[in-house]
Amino acid sequence: MSCYGPLASWYDSLTGDVPYSEFADFYEKQFAYHGGEYRLLLDLFCGTGTLTFEMADRGYEMIAVDGSEDMLMQAQAKTAALDTPPLFLCQEASGLDLYGTVDAAYCSLDGMNYIPPEELPGLFHRLKLFIRPQGLLIFDIRSIDWLKSMDGQIYVDETDDCLCLWRAELSEDESCICYGMDIFSRRGKFWARQQEEHIEYLYGFEELKKRLSEEGFEKITLITDGPQGEAGRLFITAVRSD
Repeated sequence: MSCYGPLASWYDSLTGDVPYSEFADFYEKQFAYHGGEYRLLLDLFCGTGTLTFEMADRGYEMIAVDGSEDMLMQAQAKTAALDTPPLFLCQEASGLDLYGTVDAAYCSLDGMNYIPPEELPGLFHRLKLFIRPQGLLIFDIRSIDWLKSMDGQIYVDETDDCLCLWRAELSEDESCICYGMDIFSRRGKFWARQQEEHIEYLYGFEELKKRLSEEGFEKITLITDGPQGEAGRLFITAVRSD
Protein backbone atom coordinates (compact mmCIF):
# COMPACT_ATOMS: atom_id res chain seq x y z
CA MET A 1 0.00 0.00 0.00
CA SER A 2 1.13 3.54 -0.70
CA CYS A 3 2.11 6.23 1.80
CA TYR A 4 0.69 9.76 1.42
CA GLY A 5 -1.12 8.95 -1.82
CA PRO A 6 -4.90 8.83 -1.25
CA LEU A 7 -4.45 10.74 2.02
CA ALA A 8 -2.86 13.75 0.29
CA SER A 9 -6.07 15.45 -0.84
CA TRP A 10 -7.54 15.16 2.65
CA TYR A 11 -4.42 15.77 4.73
CA ASP A 12 -5.01 19.47 5.44
CA SER A 13 -8.66 19.10 6.40
CA LEU A 14 -7.81 16.23 8.77
CA THR A 15 -4.86 18.00 10.44
CA GLY A 16 -6.29 21.44 11.11
CA ASP A 17 -5.00 21.38 14.68
CA VAL A 18 -1.29 21.48 13.71
CA PRO A 19 0.17 24.81 14.97
CA TYR A 20 2.30 25.63 11.93
CA SER A 21 2.92 29.23 13.01
CA GLU A 22 4.37 27.92 16.28
CA PHE A 23 6.78 25.73 14.33
CA ALA A 24 7.83 28.74 12.24
CA ASP A 25 8.32 30.83 15.39
CA PHE A 26 10.40 28.03 16.90
CA TYR A 27 12.66 27.81 13.84
CA GLU A 28 13.19 31.57 13.81
CA LYS A 29 14.06 31.44 17.50
CA GLN A 30 16.72 28.83 16.71
CA PHE A 31 18.07 30.95 13.84
CA ALA A 32 18.42 33.91 16.21
CA TYR A 33 20.06 31.77 18.89
CA HIS A 34 22.67 30.35 16.52
CA GLY A 35 23.35 33.66 14.79
CA GLY A 36 24.41 34.12 11.21
CA GLU A 37 22.35 34.62 8.08
CA TYR A 38 19.54 32.17 7.41
CA ARG A 39 17.71 33.13 4.20
CA LEU A 40 17.74 30.05 1.96
CA LEU A 41 16.02 27.11 3.65
CA LEU A 42 15.33 23.48 2.86
CA ASP A 43 11.95 22.10 3.96
CA LEU A 44 12.63 18.36 3.99
CA PHE A 45 9.51 16.18 3.61
CA CYS A 46 7.40 19.28 3.12
CA GLY A 47 4.10 17.43 2.67
CA THR A 48 1.29 19.68 1.48
CA GLY A 49 3.48 22.75 1.95
CA THR A 50 1.65 24.61 4.71
CA LEU A 51 4.85 25.27 6.63
CA THR A 52 6.71 25.96 3.38
CA PHE A 53 4.15 28.66 2.64
CA GLU A 54 4.45 30.07 6.18
CA MET A 55 8.22 30.40 5.94
CA ALA A 56 8.13 31.79 2.38
CA ASP A 57 5.52 34.32 3.46
CA ARG A 58 7.96 35.45 6.18
CA GLY A 59 10.52 36.28 3.50
CA TYR A 60 12.66 33.14 3.28
CA GLU A 61 13.74 31.59 0.00
CA MET A 62 12.51 28.00 0.05
CA ILE A 63 13.47 24.68 -1.45
CA ALA A 64 10.91 22.02 -0.54
CA VAL A 65 11.41 18.28 -1.00
CA ASP A 66 8.99 15.39 -0.65
CA GLY A 67 8.78 11.86 -2.01
CA SER A 68 5.02 11.99 -2.64
CA GLU A 69 3.91 13.53 -5.94
CA ASP A 70 0.37 13.79 -4.56
CA MET A 71 1.49 15.84 -1.57
CA LEU A 72 3.65 18.09 -3.76
CA MET A 73 0.69 18.81 -6.04
CA GLN A 74 -1.19 20.14 -3.02
CA ALA A 75 1.87 22.17 -1.95
CA GLN A 76 2.40 23.76 -5.36
CA ALA A 77 -1.22 24.86 -5.59
CA LYS A 78 -1.02 26.36 -2.12
CA THR A 79 2.09 28.44 -2.78
CA ALA A 80 1.56 29.46 -6.42
CA ALA A 81 0.43 33.00 -5.53
CA LEU A 82 3.59 33.87 -3.59
CA ASP A 83 5.86 36.53 -5.09
CA THR A 84 8.76 34.08 -4.88
CA PRO A 85 7.31 30.56 -5.02
CA PRO A 86 9.36 27.74 -3.49
CA LEU A 87 11.32 25.34 -5.63
CA PHE A 88 9.64 21.95 -5.23
CA LEU A 89 11.58 18.74 -5.81
CA CYS A 90 10.13 15.23 -5.80
CA GLN A 91 12.89 13.17 -4.21
CA GLU A 92 13.20 10.31 -1.78
CA ALA A 93 15.43 10.88 1.23
CA SER A 94 18.11 8.52 -0.07
CA GLY A 95 18.31 10.53 -3.30
CA LEU A 96 18.38 14.05 -1.85
CA ASP A 97 20.17 16.21 -4.42
CA LEU A 98 20.07 20.01 -4.38
CA TYR A 99 21.60 22.51 -6.79
CA GLY A 100 23.80 24.07 -4.12
CA THR A 101 23.94 24.65 -0.38
CA VAL A 102 21.27 26.07 1.91
CA ASP A 103 21.68 28.08 5.10
CA ALA A 104 19.49 25.76 7.13
CA ALA A 105 17.31 22.69 6.75
CA TYR A 106 14.35 21.60 8.82
CA CYS A 107 12.18 18.48 8.89
CA SER A 108 8.84 18.73 10.63
CA LEU A 109 6.08 16.55 12.08
CA ASP A 110 8.22 13.44 12.76
CA GLY A 111 9.22 13.08 9.13
CA MET A 112 12.58 11.74 10.33
CA ASN A 113 10.79 8.84 12.04
CA TYR A 114 9.81 7.60 8.58
CA ILE A 115 13.45 6.99 7.60
CA PRO A 116 14.58 3.35 8.05
CA PRO A 117 17.70 2.95 10.21
CA GLU A 118 19.82 1.75 7.29
CA GLU A 119 19.05 4.97 5.37
CA LEU A 120 19.76 7.45 8.18
CA PRO A 121 23.57 7.67 7.72
CA GLY A 122 23.14 8.33 4.00
CA LEU A 123 20.53 11.04 4.61
CA PHE A 124 22.66 12.78 7.26
CA HIS A 125 25.64 12.58 4.92
CA ARG A 126 23.69 14.21 2.10
CA LEU A 127 22.35 16.88 4.45
CA LYS A 128 25.92 17.72 5.38
CA LEU A 129 26.74 18.10 1.70
CA PHE A 130 23.88 20.54 1.09
CA ILE A 131 23.94 22.61 4.30
CA ARG A 132 26.63 25.28 4.23
CA PRO A 133 29.45 25.18 6.81
CA GLN A 134 28.10 26.36 10.18
CA GLY A 135 24.59 26.05 8.76
CA LEU A 136 21.80 24.62 10.87
CA LEU A 137 19.76 21.40 10.82
CA ILE A 138 16.55 21.19 12.84
CA PHE A 139 14.21 18.21 12.98
CA ASP A 140 11.72 16.66 15.35
CA ILE A 141 10.90 13.09 16.30
CA ARG A 142 8.29 11.48 18.51
CA SER A 143 9.64 10.11 21.77
CA ILE A 144 9.97 6.34 22.05
CA ASP A 145 7.56 6.22 24.99
CA TRP A 146 4.94 8.23 23.09
CA LEU A 147 5.11 5.97 20.04
CA LYS A 148 4.95 2.83 22.16
CA SER A 149 1.86 4.18 23.91
CA MET A 150 0.03 4.10 20.57
CA ASP A 151 0.32 0.33 20.27
CA GLY A 152 -3.08 -1.26 19.79
CA GLN A 153 -4.90 2.06 19.62
CA ILE A 154 -7.54 2.89 17.02
CA TYR A 155 -7.99 6.50 15.90
CA VAL A 156 -10.66 8.29 13.88
CA ASP A 157 -10.28 11.58 12.00
CA GLU A 158 -13.23 12.88 10.04
CA THR A 159 -14.82 15.72 8.13
CA ASP A 160 -18.21 15.88 6.43
CA ASP A 161 -16.75 14.27 3.31
CA CYS A 162 -13.95 12.06 4.64
CA LEU A 163 -13.46 9.47 7.36
CA CYS A 164 -9.95 8.26 8.17
CA LEU A 165 -9.76 5.21 10.42
CA TRP A 166 -6.31 4.10 11.48
CA ARG A 167 -4.80 1.47 13.74
CA ALA A 168 -1.36 1.44 15.32
CA GLU A 169 0.65 -1.72 15.94
CA LEU A 170 4.13 -1.97 17.44
CA SER A 171 6.50 -4.40 15.74
CA GLU A 172 7.53 -7.54 17.60
CA ASP A 173 11.08 -6.25 18.08
CA GLU A 174 9.72 -2.80 19.06
CA SER A 175 11.81 -1.07 16.39
CA CYS A 176 8.90 0.58 14.59
CA ILE A 177 5.18 1.20 14.72
CA CYS A 178 2.89 0.58 11.76
CA TYR A 179 -0.31 2.42 10.93
CA GLY A 180 -2.90 0.82 8.69
CA MET A 181 -5.22 3.53 7.35
CA ASP A 182 -8.63 3.16 5.76
CA ILE A 183 -9.78 6.36 4.05
CA PHE A 184 -13.46 6.68 3.15
CA SER A 185 -14.29 9.67 0.95
CA ARG A 186 -17.71 10.79 -0.26
CA ARG A 187 -18.39 10.32 -3.97
CA GLY A 188 -21.89 11.68 -4.53
CA LYS A 189 -24.30 9.29 -2.80
CA PHE A 190 -21.58 6.72 -2.24
CA TRP A 191 -18.33 6.36 -0.33
CA ALA A 192 -15.02 5.19 -1.79
CA ARG A 193 -12.52 3.26 0.31
CA GLN A 194 -8.76 3.58 -0.10
CA GLN A 195 -5.90 2.30 2.03
CA GLU A 196 -2.44 3.40 3.09
CA GLU A 197 0.28 1.98 5.32
CA HIS A 198 2.71 4.14 7.29
CA ILE A 199 5.75 3.00 9.27
CA GLU A 200 7.55 5.14 11.85
CA TYR A 201 10.83 3.99 13.37
CA LEU A 202 11.68 4.48 17.04
CA TYR A 203 14.78 6.62 17.61
CA GLY A 204 16.38 7.87 20.80
CA PHE A 205 18.42 11.04 21.08
CA GLU A 206 21.75 9.35 21.85
CA GLU A 207 21.51 7.16 18.76
CA LEU A 208 20.71 10.13 16.53
CA LYS A 209 23.43 12.25 18.15
CA LYS A 210 26.01 9.54 17.42
CA ARG A 211 24.93 9.24 13.78
CA LEU A 212 24.91 13.02 13.28
CA SER A 213 28.36 13.36 14.81
CA GLU A 214 29.74 10.61 12.58
CA GLU A 215 28.46 12.49 9.51
CA GLY A 216 30.03 15.84 10.43
CA PHE A 217 27.54 17.68 12.64
CA GLU A 218 28.37 19.30 15.98
CA LYS A 219 26.68 21.21 18.81
CA ILE A 220 23.89 18.62 18.75
CA THR A 221 21.14 19.60 21.17
CA LEU A 222 17.88 18.06 22.37
CA ILE A 223 14.95 20.45 22.99
CA THR A 224 11.90 19.11 24.81
CA ASP A 225 9.76 22.25 25.15
CA GLY A 226 9.11 23.03 21.48
CA PRO A 227 5.72 22.96 19.74
CA GLN A 228 3.59 19.93 20.69
CA GLY A 229 6.09 18.94 23.35
CA GLU A 230 3.18 17.71 25.45
CA ALA A 231 2.46 15.18 22.69
CA GLY A 232 5.91 13.59 22.82
CA ARG A 233 7.49 15.79 20.14
CA LEU A 234 11.24 16.28 20.64
CA PHE A 235 13.42 18.67 18.61
CA ILE A 236 17.05 18.15 17.69
CA THR A 237 19.32 20.91 16.40
CA ALA A 238 22.77 20.37 14.92
CA VAL A 239 25.37 22.61 13.30
CA ARG A 240 27.19 21.53 10.17
CA SER A 241 30.92 21.54 10.88
CA ASP A 242 33.39 23.47 8.72
